[in-house]
Amino acid sequence: MIKFQGKGVYGAVAVGKISVFKRQDVQVKRLKIEDTEAELARLESAKEKAIVQLGEIYEKALKEVGEANAQIFEIHMMMVEDDDYNEAITEMIQSQSVNAEYAVAVTADNFAEMFSSMEDSYMQARAADVKDISNRILACMLDSENKQSVSDEKVIICADDLAPSETVSLDKEKVLAFVTAHGSSNSHTAILARNMNIPAIIGVGEQFLTQIKDGDMAIADGFTGELIISPDEETMAAAKQKLEAEAEKKALLQKLKGKENVTLDGTRINIYANIGSVDNIGAVLLNDAGGIGLFRSEFLYLENNDYPTEEEQFKVYKRVLESMATKKVIIRTLDIGADKQADYFNLDKEENPALGLRAIRLCLTRPEIFKVQLRALYRASVYGKLGIMFPMITSVSELEEILALCEQVKSELDADNIEYSDSIELGIMIETPAAAIISDKLAQMVDFFSVGTNDLTQYTLACDRQNPHIERFCDTHHEAILRLIEMSAENAHKHGAWIGICGELAADTALTEAFLRMGIDELSVSPSFVLKVRDAVRKTDLSK
Repeated sequence: MIKFQGKGVYGAVAVGKISVFKRQDVQVKRLKIEDTEAELARLESAKEKAIVQLGEIYEKALKEVGEANAQIFEIHMMMVEDDDYNEAITEMIQSQSVNAEYAVAVTADNFAEMFSSMEDSYMQARAADVKDISNRILACMLDSENKQSVSDEKVIICADDLAPSETVSLDKEKVLAFVTAHGSSNSHTAILARNMNIPAIIGVGEQFLTQIKDGDMAIADGFTGELIISPDEETMAAAKQKLEAEAEKKALLQKLKGKENVTLDGTRINIYANIGSVDNIGAVLLNDAGGIGLFRSEFLYLENNDYPTEEEQFKVYKRVLESMATKKVIIRTLDIGADKQADYFNLDKEENPALGLRAIRLCLTRPEIFKVQLRALYRASVYGKLGIMFPMITSVSELEEILALCEQVKSELDADNIEYSDSIELGIMIETPAAAIISDKLAQMVDFFSVGTNDLTQYTLACDRQNPHIERFCDTHHEAILRLIEMSAENAHKHGAWIGICGELAADTALTEAFLRMGIDELSVSPSFVLKVRDAVRKTDLSK
């Protein structure tokens, strides 16, 4: 029996045989070519195939992990068409008369090295993306699709690391768990594994790959991050007991459907769902969420080649509101920038995009775009119970400017005799320390707060959550973060506003009781976590 220790990123246990993930080793040689135009045509054909494949992966991801997590593949499609990347490849083919495969491979290495050397961790992460899309283009040129053959029985996939496209391309019905030598718990692959409800362990170290082989019996414990190879009878029996307990727990959770979100002492709380597309509404209803606490409107911008029109947006917002009937729907206004880019916005490259022109800052500098969205939202408000939420707030003056624009939109709609609801709730995200610290002033101006714990953690601790090298410093339970949330809750209630949490911490049941004691009114989580959080709420007694 051999044990390896990594970090669990999805709490579940898997018992089964190992399948070592094998990539086709593509050997690229430098060849002298005579017809550069023919070589460029080969390159273009391979890129077209790559975009088709990425589109298929995107559609698969959309169904399995939702719009927000599928967006990485839209970004990959855009990267295939990136001007700088393509100009470098084309220039090499034309000036050096080399084959396209060689030009792609060298350009990929150059760009990956360039990104890796940057100080900004977001840009560092682009190195893996460049390699991923370049390998796909190479495979298309060489007609060698890199598909993992998985046996008919379910297996534990072990690899050095997995690109997002590799994770989604696997048949999840044949995968018991993912175990990787490298990776970060906040990487795209880890997030995909969590949303696919597949046990996952990352950061086990390269050594484990030299000591395993296909067919080895193993236990992957996503709770403890432990991988056990060839377990003895006692260890195997304990793992099977854990599996049985998990199965019973899942069955129990299903019995919670239709139950109220009320603590043992009678305190009620709303449990809503976070979604990134109208396609995810079915999951909201299936998991018995009380409403939608975060509808990410940016998918409308990311999936288009131009700014979505007022009519296009109106139809989407109307559909989600009608689908949810009388249940509350909170739609977040455009939150683009940083890791969410759309070429037609023509945003400048920034040294630190996480602190740059993004979210509400972009909307306030381009009010003509913002007002189109606000008009669509106000028009759709008559079809349901709408809340509008503004992201990345840091000051009173920003909020004053936003509210003034809302009044302008209402006046324009009145002038056009267009109906809108007079009971729309307006709220802001608390995702910067600045917003939490001045929450006493902000609470007087809005109906609600929603805490975005992902960015609040990042900005409070000065920790990039995507950077695996500083992961141990990124403590999501840090006292400073909890104090900021509690301060925001106190100030919200003092001034008649309600407060929710829509970041990942909302689904952390280790904090459920703490949040309820702070006075949090609503928790909004991924649809698959709704019943788990309901169970935690119903087991809490705030009278003690």
